[in-house]
Amino acid sequence: MSTGRRQFLKTTMAAGGALGLGLGFPARGTAQPMESTSQGTGGPAAAPSPLKILILGGTGFIGPHQLRYALERGHSVSIFTRGRSDPPLFKEAFEHVEHLVGDRENDLTALEGRSWDVVIDNSGRETKWTRDSADLLKDTCGLYLYVSSTGVYYPYLTTEIGEDREVDMVDTSGGENGSSAYGVMKATSEKAAQEAFVGRTIVVRPGYIVGPGDYTDRFTYWPVRLERGGEILVPGKRGDLVQCIDVRDLTEWMIHLAENQTFGVFNATGPGSLLTMEEFIYGMRATTSAQLSWTWVDDYDFLQEYRVSFAIPWLMPVDDHLGSQRIDISRAVAHGLVYRPMAVTALDILKWWHSDALTDERRAAARFVLTPEREAEILAAWNAR
Repeated sequence: MSTGRRQFLKTTMAAGGALGLGLGFPARGTAQPMESTSQGTGGPAAAPSPLKILILGGTGFIGPHQLRYALERGHSVSIFTRGRSDPPLFKEAFEHVEHLVGDRENDLTALEGRSWDVVIDNSGRETKWTRDSADLLKDTCGLYLYVSSTGVYYPYLTTEIGEDREVDMVDTSGGENGSSAYGVMKATSEKAAQEAFVGRTIVVRPGYIVGPGDYTDRFTYWPVRLERGGEILVPGKRGDLVQCIDVRDLTEWMIHLAENQTFGVFNATGPGSLLTMEEFIYGMRATTSAQLSWTWVDDYDFLQEYRVSFAIPWLMPVDDHLGSQRIDISRAVAHGLVYRPMAVTALDILKWWHSDALTDERRAAARFVLTPEREAEILAAWNAR
């Protein structure tokens, strides 16, 4: 190991905030550096043995968290990207990984003749991409971890969904239904990886992934909205179940699966026990001292009339989404998946949201489920009933 990399790892393991403990951005305004984001105490223990890890992707949402944790545990990391995107977090960590440039559609040249212990496929957005990369690497790499989605279970017509449920391999909508097309793409990509790496595949099916660096702004809506205070619209019934997983819980667990060669198919969402929308909302209350009040809008017909069918982690549990927030995670928990408190996730999102990792323009252009104006309009209509 080079002196520079050894010093980098020493620094990240010992630091009390920022990069070593899960955030790689400077604090801004009143936001303070995070004290700890690791699941344990004192930082991660060293891995049983160092691995050579290839991440297909790496500069999106989950990739930076994966490589940050892998480096902390002493692994070496290569990433394969088109070289067009800067990492949104942990820029210092990217100085200590190998950058391979190509295109999963038509240029895998940079992967030819190379070997790794672990391949993590984050960017399998086409079945062809997964098939081509898995076929190329199957004889030179140890295992293939494919990041799939609970979207393979769409439509979610039952209220208990486990990994052994049969998934659709044909999109009967012919591409007209985006959820169906996405689920089938993920399912057929899983199969492509499993056929190439027979007996050496890990398939992880996450639900909604949340946390610092989330570019979708879905879950981020809630801690930012509560921070603003005032009358807050809460959609859904109090007993509606909600599920999501912190990106760090997910990615750290993925690295452990690879280290232990824990093969199989795993649903990966959270929290570890059933959570209702009411429990979620009142738990979020602990993240702010702002003066606020709740207005529950629990009439599904009214919500559909005003086009409010989701506010992640809440998703209206009707029709094709009946069981979407009732995913069985017992297999993952039995194999080591653990969770930090959701309030910690929310607070860390706020620190990231107010940090220099985002520009004022990015914050102003947030893609939240409701704007203040839209929320006020719906509340006025609801309160006038």
